[in-house]
Amino acid sequence: MLNLFGNHGNSGERGLAERVSRHSSGWGHLQKHLAAHDSLRVLDIGPTSAVNINYVTSLGHSIYMANLVDEAAKPEWTVPDEAGTGSRFDVDRFIAANLDFAGRRFDVVTFWDTADYLPATLLAPVIDRIHEVMQPGGLLLGFFHVKANIGETRFSRYHLTPTDAVEIQRAANHPILQVYSNRQVEKLLHAFSGYRFFLAKDNLSEVLATR
Repeated sequence: MLNLFGNHGNSGERGLAERVSRHSSGWGHLQKHLAAHDSLRVLDIGPTSAVNINYVTSLGHSIYMANLVDEAAKPEWTVPDEAGTGSRFDVDRFIAANLDFAGRRFDVVTFWDTADYLPATLLAPVIDRIHEVMQPGGLLLGFFHVKANIGETRFSRYHLTPTDAVEIQRAANHPILQVYSNRQVEKLLHAFSGYRFFLAKDNLSEVLATR
């Protein structure tokens, strides 16, 4: 599901799970970027957050949201393979349905930890598509689990704050499908002009990539 919000709007949130504050060096850099510029377009990949909508629009920016993990978990994207002996994820149809932004281009993308929850065959095409719809010089913030068991379920919603912290709130029970090393992340971001990794004390690594 794709939602667009200008410099106004609101949206409800599901569930009343506790929020946990987490320091984020990547968000700290991105937050300063948002505060220093006018009329940016932000693409927030993840469960809808009224907090994010209100915060981004209060700065005079517009925000567009796409919850790719919930969508990718739907059985409708699994189709028979060409040999008819198994199944495959319909990558092209998924991207056409969920990453068509009607010509919009984005200055900021918050990708959060989406990568770890998408099927491996889908991830690279998704990142390449996001790269296509970003403005030159645009920034993408991604999180990656570094210590996690495949199949572990702890998919979260990330809420923005005006500080260098984000608030994490459990949103669903989707399993972690992949864990990526820094080298693998670099390969995924091959089309970007540069990227910077941030060390963290918990089980999430951060990367801020420049289009």
